[in-house]
Amino acid sequence: MTATLVAVALSLVSAVAYAAAAVAQERLASRSSGTGTLRLLGTGAWWASVGLNAGAALLHVVALKYGPLTVVQPLGALTLVAAVPMGARAAGRKVSTTEWRGTALTLAGLAAVLVTASGSAPQQVLSLTEALTVAGTTAALIGLLSRPGARPGLRHATASGFASGVASVLTQTVTVAATDRSGSALSLQVVLVAVLVAAFAVGGLLLSQTAYRGGLGAQLAMVTLSNPVAASLIGLTLLGQGLRGGPEGILLALAGAALASRGVVLLTRATPAPITSTDEEHPVAAVLALKPETATPEPALVPRQSAEPGHLTPL
Repeated sequence: MTATLVAVALSLVSAVAYAAAAVAQERLASRSSGTGTLRLLGTGAWWASVGLNAGAALLHVVALKYGPLTVVQPLGALTLVAAVPMGARAAGRKVSTTEWRGTALTLAGLAAVLVTASGSAPQQVLSLTEALTVAGTTAALIGLLSRPGARPGLRHATASGFASGVASVLTQTVTVAATDRSGSALSLQVVLVAVLVAAFAVGGLLLSQTAYRGGLGAQLAMVTLSNPVAASLIGLTLLGQGLRGGPEGILLALAGAALASRGVVLLTRATPAPITSTDEEHPVAAVLALKPETATPEPALVPRQSAEPGHLTPL
């Protein structure tokens, strides 16, 4: 019981860290909408958001050590619950009723999908051939979703979720293979799959950064939804996992997917215009402090001596 409480506590902190990172990424993306994503690599604020993501991921991994997957994984959806009000607060506005409804529907649908797809820890992992096949297929799908010229938004968010979900599955393969006492900890399988994990993790981060140029709510909801969906599909097709509950479980999963889709649609309609402030406030510091942005006051008009009588000039 104590171990489970530790896992829950770590998962909650992880979700808040993920949410803060997402809000910071969205603020950075809105301020650099006219520049390439790779240019953000030279900014300290972007690396601070990467640090938040890394810390959240570490907490999630530690939580899995103390609690079952069926408890820890659904709690990751709380990232969306935390990010929507945090993003609104950082932008100096209130969360709309539509945003709350969209968030609630997305979380309810995602919970239904996770309940039917989650079970005990899998007894098998991907072979090297399967890992390479999954990586190649996912890379092709990501390339299709994020092809050049595509408007930043839900397609990039979906691609980011797929990349992160596949990275999680491949991480499990690396962990099991590296700790298998019957083989070498640095076998060819471990090294190659570890490289794939790094590639998909970085790719997912960059894709989410691009997606957040179109806003936060709907994009984060799509990332949150597509991540476990990708992992579940791999589990169903390659790892011998099945949906819980038989036919009723399948119906519940379909209903959950429809409910979550409705929530994403509501968040899309409710998402406000991206932030366009050009001040130099550090995005991560602003998010962590929950400090709303303030508008720059207009220059006051005061009488000043000029060539024309009665003419007013700004200070």
